[in-house]
This record gives sequence, C-alpha cells and structure tokens, in this order.
Amino acid sequence: MYIAIVPNRNSPPARLLRESYREGGKVKTRTLANLSAWPAARIEMLQALLSSKAFKTAGKTTAAPAALISAAEPNEMVIERALPHGHVAAVLGTLRQLGLNRLLPRRPERINKLLQALVVARVVEPAAKLATARQLSDATACHSLGAVLDLGTVDENELYAALDVLAEAQPRIETTLAKKHLKDGCLVLYDVTSSYLEGRHCELAQFGYNRDGKKGKMQIVFGLLCAADGCPVAVEVFEGNTADPTTLTVQIAKLKQRFKLNRVVLVGDRGMITAARIRDELEPAGLDWITALRAPDIQALANDNGPLQLGLFDERDMAEITAPNYPGERLVVCRNPALAAERMRKRDELLETVEKELIKVKAAVERQGDPLRGKDKIAVRADRVLQRRKMAKHFTLTITDNSFAFARKEDAIAREKRLDGFYVIRTNLPTEALDAKGVTGAYKSLAQVERAFRTIKTVELDVRPIHHRLAGRVRAHVLLCMLAYYVVWHMRQKLAPILFDDHDKPQAAVERTSPVAKARVSNAARAKAVSRATANGLPVHSFRTLLQDLATLTRNTIHLGDLPAVTMLAKATPVQAKAFELLRVGPAA
Repeated sequence: MYIAIVPNRNSPPARLLRESYREGGKVKTRTLANLSAWPAARIEMLQALLSSKAFKTAGKTTAAPAALISAAEPNEMVIERALPHGHVAAVLGTLRQLGLNRLLPRRPERINKLLQALVVARVVEPAAKLATARQLSDATACHSLGAVLDLGTVDENELYAALDVLAEAQPRIETTLAKKHLKDGCLVLYDVTSSYLEGRHCELAQFGYNRDGKKGKMQIVFGLLCAADGCPVAVEVFEGNTADPTTLTVQIAKLKQRFKLNRVVLVGDRGMITAARIRDELEPAGLDWITALRAPDIQALANDNGPLQLGLFDERDMAEITAPNYPGERLVVCRNPALAAERMRKRDELLETVEKELIKVKAAVERQGDPLRGKDKIAVRADRVLQRRKMAKHFTLTITDNSFAFARKEDAIAREKRLDGFYVIRTNLPTEALDAKGVTGAYKSLAQVERAFRTIKTVELDVRPIHHRLAGRVRAHVLLCMLAYYVVWHMRQKLAPILFDDHDKPQAAVERTSPVAKARVSNAARAKAVSRATANGLPVHSFRTLLQDLATLTRNTIHLGDLPAVTMLAKATPVQAKAFELLRVGPAA
C-alpha cells in the first residue's frame, strides 16, 4: 500500500491510498480511499505507518493480526478485526464472472445482494438460514461476505423473503441457463435423488425409497437436468413418494415448452426411461433417448438362439446388435471384465454370508431347548435374512412347523454369473447421429449427475437436512443449492491444475482404449496425485481444503492511531495467488 499524489489541473492534487497486486501475471493497482480531504499532518502520519517495519512485517504473514497487535504501540496501529476473506472473494468473484448476480432477481437491490450471499455462503460455509444470517451480520460475522456486500445486520426473515423471491424467479433463471448451455440436438443428462426432511409439516414430505438410509424420515425427490459436460441447468422438486419414471413428464414439458428445444437426446438410467415412458411420452414429444436394459431383459436376449451371443465377447468388449422385441432401435452390448470380477466377488461373499445366517435359523429350529416352531415364524425369520441381503432369488427354502432346510439355486446362479459385467445400452438414435462408442460414452456420462448429487448432498453444499415447511421454500432451497453447485462446477474446471482433479482430460481420453474400459487419468494428474504437488511445486488441494487455504487471506480493519479505520487485505500466498490467477478474479471482491 502507498499514497499516490495525482495532479488535478488547476485544483490541488488528489491524494489517494492505493494498493498494488498481481492478476493474471500483470501488476495492477486499485484505489482504496481518497485522502484529499485529510490534513497534511495526518497524511504524513499514515505515510510513516505504511513504511513502518511493523506494517510491512504484518503484510507478509498469514498471522498478520497477532503479529501486528504485539508489534504496534498504542498510538501506532492496531488491527481491530480480521475476517476470513479469500474464499469469499474467489466464490463471489466467480459468481459475478458467470453473470449469476445479473441472473438473480435484481430488484430490490438488497434482495439481490442477499441472494448472492446465500449462494456464496452455501459454498464457503453451508448452514441453516438462522446460522447464515449470523454469518452475514456485521456483529457476528465469521467471514467477510456480509461486509463485502455491505449487508449490515441480516435477519433470518430477510433470507426467507429472499428465498420466496428466488422461487418465483426459477423459470426465468433456468430458461436463461438452458439458452447458455443447451441447444437443439444436444445431449441432456437426467437423474433423480432424494433428500430427507426434519419434521412432518411440509406438503412435499412423504415416505418413499430413501437413498439417504434415514429410517423413519420423510423425504422429497428432486431431479437434475445437466448439459453433456455435467454443467447443471435445471432442477425440479417432487413429493417424496414420486416414482423415478413419473418425473419425466415435467422434464419433457420443460425441455419442449419452456426451453423451446425441438430435438434433444435425453440420457437416463434403466429405472428412469422405461418402455412405457418411451412409448407414451418420449416418442410423442419427438425426443431421442439413450438408456439401458434391466437384468431380466438382458437374460432374455442371452437365452438359447437369442440375439446376444456371449461368444462375441471372447476378444471384444463391445458389439452392436438388433432384436425383434426392440424394432427400430439399436442395442449396444458392453462387457467390462473388471466389473464382472467385482460382481462375482460380491455375489460369492453375499452367498456365504446368507448361508451362515440361514444356518443360524436352522439351528434355532433344531435346538433342544425352546426351539423355533411354527411355519409362519420360521418363514418370517428366514425371509428377514434373505431380504436384508436381497438374495431371495438365489435360495430355495423348505419349511414346515418343526423343520427348516435351504439350498442354493445353482442353475439360476450360473445363469446370472454368465452375464456378469454385461450391460446393454438402448437408443433410437441412428448410427450416423452417434456411433456405438458415442452411445456408450453418453450413457456413462450419467456419472457426472451422480457426482453432482454427491456434491449437493454431502459436506460440500449440504442440501440436507431440510427444515423448511413451505413447499415454495423447499423448492427455492434446492434451487439455491443447484446454483451453488453451478458456481462450484465452473470453479473446479478452472482450478483443476492445483486440485486433485484431472487437468489434462484430452490426453486421458486418448490413452483410453475403449469407452467400456475403466476411465483413466492423465499422466500429469497421476504424477500430481503421487507427489501431492504441482509441476511448479505448489501443494495440491481438494476443493474444500483449497477454500480453507484461501480463507486464511484475511480482510483486516486497521486503526492508525486516532485516524479513521482502514481496510487492508493480507498478502496472498503463492497458492492463493495461483488460485486467483486461474479463476481470473481479484482478491478484493
């Protein structure tokens, strides 16, 4: 920091407090304050403090507050407050670079700022709305976000009101994102997940298939639409007992009516895009699709004289076939040997585990003292064992009132084992639109939606548990988390060179011999993972630990004697400077 004297024609020169910094390899300056109205003695005092040893030492260390307070004389300089700032500057800067601040409702201005704050806070420190209000308020802030946005005191009711405004703006926001990331003929990835709620008063809360493993908790279901590269575009919330295939109706209407896309290729898993949905919804809407067959359908194809001949895969891992039951469709059959070995291992382990538990049931029936008696009671105990492991299809049970026996269904196990590692992808796309490798790669790209769900639901963004009672606020909360993931997704693309993420995916794609084979990472990413350092010697981070590192770049409120307070940022470390350079944003958000 320094004081610059700027000539001002016939007026006295302007005296400006300025700071120099690096951005994108270039040295830039910014004006922090206009000191022209200050007395000359006060400016001289500030100049002396800026050149003092204590000030310079504090600017070079991440422990600037402690060093400065211990070094400063009462009348020299004191850091009144130091707030974690670098992570806020990185996320807020990316949000604005992406134009989300203009995409969010812009009037009134405070609502816009609160919504920006909610998105950024969801990334830097996800919490309930009450805790977020405390984070943003001046008196109780735990980072600089509230100060940067000049929010003052924030009440949780303001945040709820901002959520209500966000819910109303969802159609416009999603339409704008779709125009940016989707176009006619593109791939659209779609999948659903669930998230549990606290309480029973939300109209969307229902008991259903709970993917979170939370017994006794009501839940919601939400579906995420992503572009082919995994970038999120739209999200929709459903009641917690909604079946996966029935969510397609809303998404098809969204793609056709709201986004005005005449033809897209919808990619969904085998439980989502079923034969009934293809016949009743996708075909009438004129949408192409890529999905996969269920295990019984694959078994039918592999029956004697069926179109799926297993001998085709002695020397190959992918083949395209046709079948009478799927007229006008292409079936791409894939076999992954690694997946086959893993499924065989799991099946053998489960069979052994279930047998040991069934032996215990048999022992309970045959014991001398207090034996288990009654056909119904014995059947309930045995069924509990089989259902827990989902292995009922592999065992035959013989039960009477006073006896119990079991045996493996060896023929059924052998038939299933023949198809280990096989999966069949189904599509109506012609070969000239997408070849077999492209179809396989498109279906496997659904893993990017699963990655989005992991980010949204776990410690990164913490969509759960949901405490809202009003359906509109639940929808707005989920949309808020999707927008936060939108920011995170773009940040990770740019920060990949200093994250454990693969930053050389084209090279990894060249090395991959087949789309069926396990995905490979590039040599550069492998070397980075082994050495835990970049080629330039910087430490490699996960996304979360990088945010923690950036947070050590503090925003300091400094009192210079009896002069008005001055705000000063700590000096960026090499890792922090590299992060801001990759993001192309400055530390002064």
